[in-house]
Amino acid sequence: MTILDGLLELEALPELKISSAEIDRARKLALSRAHEVDLADAVITRVERIAAGGDRPAVRDEVRALSYAELAVEARRIAALLAREGVGPNQVVAVGGVRSVTVIAAFLALELLGAQYVPADTTWPAKRVADVLAQAGAALLFNTDRGEVTPVLAEGAAAAGVRVVRAHEAAGVAPWEGEARLDGLAQPRYVLFTSGSTGKPKGAVVEHQGMVNHLWAKIVDLDMTDRDVVAQTAPLGFDISIWQMLCPLVNGGQVHVISDEVSYDSVAFAAAVDGQGITIVELVPTMVRLLLDDLAAADAEGGLAGLRWMLATGEELPTEVARRWLLEMPQAGLVNAYGPTECSDDVTHHIVTLSDLELLRLPIGTPVVNTDLYVLRAEDDGWYACEPGETGELFVGGHGVGRGYLGDRERTCDAFFRSPFGTSLTSRLYRTGDAVKVLPQGALQYLGRVDRQVKIAGVRMELGEIEAVLQRHPSVGAVAVVVHDFGTAR
Repeated sequence: MTILDGLLELEALPELKISSAEIDRARKLALSRAHEVDLADAVITRVERIAAGGDRPAVRDEVRALSYAELAVEARRIAALLAREGVGPNQVVAVGGVRSVTVIAAFLALELLGAQYVPADTTWPAKRVADVLAQAGAALLFNTDRGEVTPVLAEGAAAAGVRVVRAHEAAGVAPWEGEARLDGLAQPRYVLFTSGSTGKPKGAVVEHQGMVNHLWAKIVDLDMTDRDVVAQTAPLGFDISIWQMLCPLVNGGQVHVISDEVSYDSVAFAAAVDGQGITIVELVPTMVRLLLDDLAAADAEGGLAGLRWMLATGEELPTEVARRWLLEMPQAGLVNAYGPTECSDDVTHHIVTLSDLELLRLPIGTPVVNTDLYVLRAEDDGWYACEPGETGELFVGGHGVGRGYLGDRERTCDAFFRSPFGTSLTSRLYRTGDAVKVLPQGALQYLGRVDRQVKIAGVRMELGEIEAVLQRHPSVGAVAVVVHDFGTAR
């Protein structure tokens, strides 16, 4: 079985119930942005091209540093090992272990083989690891740890009946030969599992063109060059980990993997950013607040002096946090980024300015490259386009829209539609479940959820999923889950 067996073709998706007159209005009111970017190469292809033009530093963690040439060779050794284990095109391979340069090499190895990446996060309980591996139909679990396999990964793999292959087995293996197996821009590239209201996680499948388009969106909007160094801080199960691992490698920059121990210690984190010349960081707003608090308490003057950009994502950015950043860290621009995993991560960016602070809620911005955004409201007889200032639900079209949920027809058809808008960028349309409105200056403002999904510390959670799990216990007769905000926890 391959990943394609678990995906719906475009023709199988439902049509959006909208009249022809409203289609025309929605097209005129849409926020759209087309931009020419190179989607035809795999990331490993660009890595090898950069290496051939004169080697340079590529990736680093607390133990190892690899140049572009060394990274390419390691990726090809891993590809050879996985091919020997029977991995081929359109098979899903789970990659799990402590975040490291080996994880990045493993992702590139899967690109070479035309296989798909699914992270197995060491912070998950073993039951979730088993659920993800089983639902993904993982051919194997590639463990990147240097020591023993993390217990939750070993237990989860055993429960799912998935064999484990260790990264150290690639040492001495002759590098895999051949070009990257890229079977068109619509080839699935990775699967990320998000919270699901039925009690089981749902696997969002992202295509090659969506992933690469998002990498270029960051390069274009942040004006990234080969001098930039990006901090890789996100857990592997979090969608921003993808761009943090790969984006700098597209244009000759560097990735620095920062451990959890350092990431959760604000003063140590700032020292790592300064010491490694890191220029771009992305954190959830809660962590941005803690970073500002701890640096102020430590009286750490001059910290983050070389930082060019701080991106805030994963939860709403409070105006008060933005105000503090602009005043205390004027050397680094602040970007409010928004986007769902199902659409290859961020679909909007907004560079926060002092004038934005007059708003009760900050804008989430305008579309990233090759993205169409529609604000629609539901009525009994269908969907209607919203005028600027009116509140509606956000729908996303464009290159970034993914293929749906792996092996889950019902939930795919609840959220993904055949686009009625007929633009060159759009074939599928994703219903976000987020309430938004278009501000007078043309940027979107996020107003909350239209369903029961919440975000806690940047992690998406379905209250229904938690209820479904609690309901399984024989002593629980009925359950209701609600969220209370008791302020910032430390």
